[in-house]
Amino acid sequence: MNQSKQREQALAPLSQDKLWDMLIIGGGITGAGIAREAVRRGLEVLLIEQKDFAWGTSSRSSKMVHGGLRYIASGDVKTTLNSVRERERMLNEASGLVNEMHYIMPHYKGKFPPPWIFNNLLRVYDKLAGKRYFKYYKKDAFLNLDRGIKQDKFLGASQFSDAVTDDSRLVMRVLDEAVHEGACAINYLKAASLVTDEQGLVTGANLTDTSSEAAFNGSHDSQPTASYKVHAKVVVNATGAWADTLRMQASRQTEQTFAKKIRPSRGSHLVISQERLPIQQAYTLLHPVDKRALFVFPWETRSVIGTTDLDHPPLDDSEVGITSAELDYLLVAANDLFENVELTRDDVISSWAGVRPLISEGGDGKRVNPSKEKRDHSVWLDNNLVTVSGGKLTTFRLIALDVLKICQKVLALNPDIAASNIHHPNADKPSVNEPSSDRVFSNPPPTNPKFAQLPQPLQERLQGFYGRQIDTLLELARDEDLTYVADSNTIWAEIRFAVHYEQVIHLDDLLLRRTRLGLILPNGAMTPEISARLQQICQQELGWTENKWQQEVERYQALWQQYYHLPAA
Repeated sequence: MNQSKQREQALAPLSQDKLWDMLIIGGGITGAGIAREAVRRGLEVLLIEQKDFAWGTSSRSSKMVHGGLRYIASGDVKTTLNSVRERERMLNEASGLVNEMHYIMPHYKGKFPPPWIFNNLLRVYDKLAGKRYFKYYKKDAFLNLDRGIKQDKFLGASQFSDAVTDDSRLVMRVLDEAVHEGACAINYLKAASLVTDEQGLVTGANLTDTSSEAAFNGSHDSQPTASYKVHAKVVVNATGAWADTLRMQASRQTEQTFAKKIRPSRGSHLVISQERLPIQQAYTLLHPVDKRALFVFPWETRSVIGTTDLDHPPLDDSEVGITSAELDYLLVAANDLFENVELTRDDVISSWAGVRPLISEGGDGKRVNPSKEKRDHSVWLDNNLVTVSGGKLTTFRLIALDVLKICQKVLALNPDIAASNIHHPNADKPSVNEPSSDRVFSNPPPTNPKFAQLPQPLQERLQGFYGRQIDTLLELARDEDLTYVADSNTIWAEIRFAVHYEQVIHLDDLLLRRTRLGLILPNGAMTPEISARLQQICQQELGWTENKWQQEVERYQALWQQYYHLPAA
């Protein structure tokens, strides 16, 4: 089934006069989590995303599933407790996708934090997690393990653990489970406007298909834009940093009178080769200039430096990229931590920048530094539009449950059902009135004989990334697809599976979100050998013509150069 048939099948219900229980606008981790929890409670759910799934913040985070260590220091123990419990849940249920990662905090004489303060904090952190991770290394013991860091006035290092993930693949995994249990999810479908009744209550949305420019016609000619009017008992606005736009529509206020709640904050990252920055665990450090916390960590066979935290200009639908000042800021931090590394712009393979939806506590002129804003989520109800924004990647499931609690005011859900982990009866789970086990991710054992032939690390990765879809992936794969793409952790079978089953519309969908090859390979992965193989797979699975392929390559390379490589010097 090629992409055009997939979209035709997914869009078919939208042409019917159907009343959905829930329309979710936004295809990031928050929207995906809400869709999964809602469909497991027997609701008919439609999720739409105006660009690609995980296009916004959910593919541009720091990739960390962490418990919120810094919340303890500010006295917010409840947030940390919820976060570490969700972190442990994902480590247990989505191993291979969410993996434990050791973090090192080096301590230096005369610099904050001293070992005794930080180590006491870590003891509390581990107690909340119910598991011992903390370890302290004296100077000589740590230097026997790693002599790469600056040694002048070095006292020792504290080690703790959190988790790391591929955030975009996490979104796809959760979405796949939601669709498997009955939800409908469609990318490149924009909510152009809200539909309201005589009382001003939101009852649906007018949708526009934004994929038409990518129709397989072999030319740049635009296609007629398809539009749909859908109705739902409740509409959920899960558009993250863009949430104020729909909230303002629902409130029927003007931009001058509407009180905006979202404070967009940009976080940028650099990707460096392991040869230039060889690390086996993550480092947390305070920037030498402004004392902000940053991380240097291994990810997908590379090393990552991040993140910044800066107010971002008012948002539109454009891509976001790193600035030259942020690039220099991150290089200064890494060079201050490691001995004789001396990283420069020439060492940067790629970069990425995302916009966090912080919930601002102060008005204009009274705002605190973005790094000091709380990372809690908030949920609002405006004339039957439920809006959610803020929060952390780690707690996406808890955010979804909070949204359902608000939705029950519109849908008249049983409060016990909204608060518990109920599974949809269509997925061979207990009925909607019976609590299931507290398990979130389903992990049926693979049965395809090809799986046993794969190396153990690859087995674990595929199980985490694809869950119940492993057999489908391996069935589609050809023998030559079970090899790695260059020196990445990605095999060619993942590329074939993505273009065949995962609503790939553009080349950047494939190289920046379904896989991360565009971030970790030189030139955005468009070397001659890799490009030729990608073209072959896209032609085989999507029916792309030579002209279509060239259009996509030109579009992707321009986008990558401007937003995912280096800013102008």
